[in-house]
Amino acid sequence: MLDSILKNKLQSRIRSYIWIVIIGLFLSGVTAFPIETELTVLINHLPYQTPELKQWLNKVYQAVSVTNTKYPFLSYGTDWLAFAHIMLAMLFVGPLKKPVKNIWVIELGVIAAVCIFPLAFIAGAVRGIPCFGQ
Repeated sequence: MLDSILKNKLQSRIRSYIWIVIIGLFLSGVTAFPIETELTVLINHLPYQTPELKQWLNKVYQAVSVTNTKYPFLSYGTDWLAFAHIMLAMLFVGPLKKPVKNIWVIELGVIAAVCIFPLAFIAGAVRGIPCFGQ
């Protein structure tokens, strides 16, 4: 009886974590489409901005705005990034239904999450992105 209760509680917790991953991936995908609009809102409505952050956000906005005006086709890459995030969110539906059977998806997610850090700091440094922006 106690075993069954603990098992159900653990499965519920696992599903909650998987939902967090699914929602996070989906939202990061959907929000990759309107980057210029999001930057405008962020610059105009962020309650607290240090001078460095404000300068960085304005620099990023100018780069995105000019690029979208002169070379709108470059945003096609961001569209594919958004699509990939949404597809990865769908990948986690299998573990949501059967976590043990689809453990490889969870393992892939953990590996991807760990790999974010070296990529962010190496590519960020190469691209000249300030540490707080990485």
